[in-house]
Amino acid sequence: MIGTKILHAVFDGKVLRPEDAVNLEPNVRYLVTIEPERKEEKGKQSLWDVLSEFSGKVEGPKDWSEEHDHYLYGTPKHRKGRRE
Repeated sequence: MIGTKILHAVFDGKVLRPEDAVNLEPNVRYLVTIEPERKEEKGKQSLWDVLSEFSGKVEGPKDWSEEHDHYLYGTPKHRKGRRE
């Protein structure tokens, strides 16, 4: 039994043609999932580029990091006399 195999192929309008040789048993049915290849996936994207896609900035009160329990769970603030 073959595990999951990822290969790159080009569709010529009629047939998917693998870019590299494939080691598959002939005359066996396979389940194929089609997903377009993104340009960044060709090794030109750094780890930091990938991470920056998932990062962002959250707008919130100035004391958000110190009083997160108050804003998330409604607990009393630790520093009640502080100005915002």
